[in-house]
Amino acid sequence: MSEKNFAMPYGGKLVNRIFKAEKEEVDKLEKELENLELSDKEESDLELIASGAYSPLLGFMLREDYESVVEKMELSSNYKNLIWSIPITLSIDEGKKEKISEGDALFLSGKRLKGVIEVEEIYEYDKKREAEKVFKTKEKAHPGVGYLFENQGNYLVGGKVKVFEFKKLENFEKYHLTPEETRKEFKKRAWQSIVAFQTRNPLHRAHEYMQKCALEIVDGLFIHPLVGYTKDDDIPADVRMRCYEAIVENYYPKERVFISIFPAAMRYAGPREAVLHAIARKNYGATHFIVGRDHAGVGSYYKPFEAQTLLRSIGEENLGIRFIFYDMVFYCRKCESMSSNKTCPHGEEYRVKLSGTQVRKMLTNNESLPKEFTRPEVAEILRKYYRGELK
Repeated sequence: MSEKNFAMPYGGKLVNRIFKAEKEEVDKLEKELENLELSDKEESDLELIASGAYSPLLGFMLREDYESVVEKMELSSNYKNLIWSIPITLSIDEGKKEKISEGDALFLSGKRLKGVIEVEEIYEYDKKREAEKVFKTKEKAHPGVGYLFENQGNYLVGGKVKVFEFKKLENFEKYHLTPEETRKEFKKRAWQSIVAFQTRNPLHRAHEYMQKCALEIVDGLFIHPLVGYTKDDDIPADVRMRCYEAIVENYYPKERVFISIFPAAMRYAGPREAVLHAIARKNYGATHFIVGRDHAGVGSYYKPFEAQTLLRSIGEENLGIRFIFYDMVFYCRKCESMSSNKTCPHGEEYRVKLSGTQVRKMLTNNESLPKEFTRPEVAEILRKYYRGELK
């Protein structure tokens, strides 16, 4: 694959399903069509389809694409059999199914988005099979599986979408950019190589190490935190954004770093979600993608480097984005620096590593986090959050 192809959107063209419409037209459609209230996760998916982040998808998946993605991690021939790892679907219950037919249009109402789906197919699906294939477990304790069984209806609606009303996320307006807008920003900065970093957590020293190592070999760093639906014990997006701002302000060359939000929902699908994250970042304009330990994982459902193994098996040329893989990163008191299993010869007794549980306990008890683990500015923001002092 040529270098040019690594900068192209996935599938070759950036999708845009956002259409201009007068308020009166949208109100009329809302009154005339059967209405479906979207969950936060569904609204995130609708936005990512419409903005082109999920290019080449034009809408929620039809049965052929759904079945192929679940079984083979591949779209149908309608999408040139491109690799795709997560089903992007819109579910309905029995009651809604009785009110619509294939060939109808269904009005989609979210908190920020309004649009329609052209109903091409209504079909049943096997939740247990999806759980086993996509999440590798049927346990409802897994947040992605729990959502699938408890929040999704028993039928899926497939078809192209159009979005007529698009509001940016409140409190994140300046960071809420579409793939077209981030690509324009990278072009303005004359960046030809851009490394993207996916995160749903505050940035600690290990993340900083990975980002700065990558920044040595590319033009720019694209910090792209996920701010959609996450499980209840994840740190809220607004708190995380304060951490990102603080660390970039104090420890990064600002002209070589760009922050924008990724308005996606977390599925906690580990390896398969890593593939989707890479594809989406390619659409936003990234040429490189950082993958560390347990990417998009939760609990012990996936092996620590299973996402890296899957991406290696797929290959950079098939996704059109370069991977930068990292081993376990930590601070070594013997080396007196950030290190990894690849570079540090010393034992566990010298390594500063804290679990999420340890971090939460220390912050709740007003204990200071080690400077080797996180920057003091980040520690202070998190301390205030856990003690209810953040304004």
